[in-house]
Amino acid sequence: MIAGSSRQGPAGGGEGGLVLTAAAIAEAVGGRLIGDAAAAVANVAPLDRASSGDLSFFGTPKYAAAFTASSAGVVLVSPELADTPGQVAARVVVERPQEALLALLPRFHRLARVAPGVHPTAVLGRGVRLGANVSVGPYAVLGDDVQLGDSTSIGAHCVLGDGVVIGDASQLFPSVTAYSGTRLGDRVIVHAGVRLGSDGFGYVQRDGQHIKIPHVGRCVIEDDVEIGANTTIDRGSIDDTVIGAGTKIDNLVQIAHNVRIGRSCLIMAQVGIAGSARVEDGCMLLGQVGVSGHHTIGAGARLAAQAGVFGDVPAGATWSGYPARPHKEALRAQAALFRLPNLLRRIERLLDKSGESS
Repeated sequence: MIAGSSRQGPAGGGEGGLVLTAAAIAEAVGGRLIGDAAAAVANVAPLDRASSGDLSFFGTPKYAAAFTASSAGVVLVSPELADTPGQVAARVVVERPQEALLALLPRFHRLARVAPGVHPTAVLGRGVRLGANVSVGPYAVLGDDVQLGDSTSIGAHCVLGDGVVIGDASQLFPSVTAYSGTRLGDRVIVHAGVRLGSDGFGYVQRDGQHIKIPHVGRCVIEDDVEIGANTTIDRGSIDDTVIGAGTKIDNLVQIAHNVRIGRSCLIMAQVGIAGSARVEDGCMLLGQVGVSGHHTIGAGARLAAQAGVFGDVPAGATWSGYPARPHKEALRAQAALFRLPNLLRRIERLLDKSGESS
């Protein structure tokens, strides 16, 4: 426990955290304290909603008015904004206020621990192997030969097909479905409603009919991946669909069969990645990006929101627009498009004058 802190009941999120003084916060983040060292906070809130019992942060000038009016008890402030007028009881000056806040959040909001054990309503198939301190929630169904590593938690109403393997310290929230053959590594977090390893959308036309292509590949999720609610990741057809270690996937994302996503990628809400596409290490795909099949997004590339990708994207590039192209080029094309109405009016006037003179 940090000096100057004490336990309390449930915090804002109901998780049961700590009360921290301004002095303890400054010590924890290596910051410089200005104001009341004894100011105590028990929750975290944005500047405009914070009360005297809340910690907040102030890192960009555009929030200066909110800081001046804020009633927060303690605020993490960047050095260049440390002298901004305000009524907060204490300021902790630190180079990166938002990062400092992220480091403190686990102290205020501690997730409830799931007690080990198998709920009596859970159904376990033949040959299931459970590691130490595993939790299996109400009405969960584990098929034959499922393997769960140590300290892994399976939420209520989850369904794990035959042969699913999950590593250590992973957590599946309620109503996750993993089809047979799915493999998850260590410390994987899968939020509610996720579907892993379903068949991809693959058909061939024969005699005017759509004939389904059997999907016999796996869905492989490597270590330290987090998958947002209601995301779907298909199994491979004959290859595997693979999500690389450390990648974070938002809610409502669709990843098709045979896709390979590298390590430490960020894939945001409503992204759709078509079959056999490659997303290399460290890429960032913002909301509603669409990637057509069999293309490669090079390592470290960034795709702006709603970009439509119909070709390979070079490593390290930033592309946007529909169809996606280098970001500066896309901005120029958009600017030219917005000028078209004025140009058309000028052309129409010239044509009218030409008609009158003839």
